[in-house]
Amino acid sequence: MTSNDGLRVLVVNAGSSSLKLRVLGPADEVLSTADLPALRGEASADAAALSGPLEGFGPVDAVGHRVVHGGPLYHGPVLITGEVRRRLEALTDLAPLHQPKSLAALDAVAGLLPGVPAVACFDTAFHATIPDAASTFALPAEWRDRWTLRRYGFHGLSHSYVSHRAAQLLGGSRIITCHLGAGASLAAVRDGRSVDTTMGFTPLDGLVMATRPGAVDPGLVLWLEQHAGMPSGELAATLESRSGLLGLAGTADMREVLSLAAAGDSPAVLAREVYLHRLRGSIATMAAALEGLDALVFTGGVGEHSAEIRSRAAAGLGFLGVRLDEERNVAPPEADDYEIGAAGAPVRAFVIAAREDKQIAAEVRATLPR
Repeated sequence: MTSNDGLRVLVVNAGSSSLKLRVLGPADEVLSTADLPALRGEASADAAALSGPLEGFGPVDAVGHRVVHGGPLYHGPVLITGEVRRRLEALTDLAPLHQPKSLAALDAVAGLLPGVPAVACFDTAFHATIPDAASTFALPAEWRDRWTLRRYGFHGLSHSYVSHRAAQLLGGSRIITCHLGAGASLAAVRDGRSVDTTMGFTPLDGLVMATRPGAVDPGLVLWLEQHAGMPSGELAATLESRSGLLGLAGTADMREVLSLAAAGDSPAVLAREVYLHRLRGSIATMAAALEGLDALVFTGGVGEHSAEIRSRAAAGLGFLGVRLDEERNVAPPEADDYEIGAAGAPVRAFVIAAREDKQIAAEVRATLPR
């Protein structure tokens, strides 16, 4: 045991619409929790919202913050200093829904817990190992060099945790992790390292999401700006907040989409099928990046809780060797992590609970001086 293994770590996971606080003990046991609305970026209001929960948690030894974008600067967790804080703020344009929330939480917690060391843990860091062939956009070199335009990838804290957990359960080396929630992305993981992912320069790319469209022809966006006269601000707001399932079905909640689709609602049926079409095709792309597949893993709110999405997705992936045990898929055991693949299927399939809190706590302990 190292000197950091016994730390009580406060994990701060600031999403675009919520703030999750967890205190993890030495064995990664959850000692305290609080789920709050997203902070507003107003210092006094944010401090007031956090003061009660933090006082109730008692003393903590360190803080770990989930930060969505580390840009080209940070390929691993880093101790937060004034200079790091300034650099993170400069990356706001790359993740406008998420980065301001992370910074607001960072500032509020630092004000309430002065002197407690804090570590930034990045969603982009896990994907820093993606090879050039997968990370490079076919754009002019002067553009790529001047602005570091590349595929960064996101949800790395989740992909890192569930891929390592799957490797423990499986022993295989080629794993596709499906983080399906309000935001959604896939990662192709070989021997614990990300080799491809579906999100790109920003979290807008890839799969269909709750309010984001995923991959869209850039020519379509240019056409709307040049020929329809749509202002860039309206384009950004629509792509971030009014597209995806919401744009197709009128609701961003996958449970409502599936319920409406089951009742024959045409927009909901279309939304379900568009979602699944993109999901299946992207899984096949990740399998190609791995040159084969040992395991398919579902995680995130939709991935963990929607047996229907898992079943419908797998039904189109038989050519890869994916087959589910439908009884196990529909009626899972009490365990957080369990197998849903059919006996004898060439590719094993799992549901693994998203535990970004564990990943962040581990990165905090590894980063702080011993």
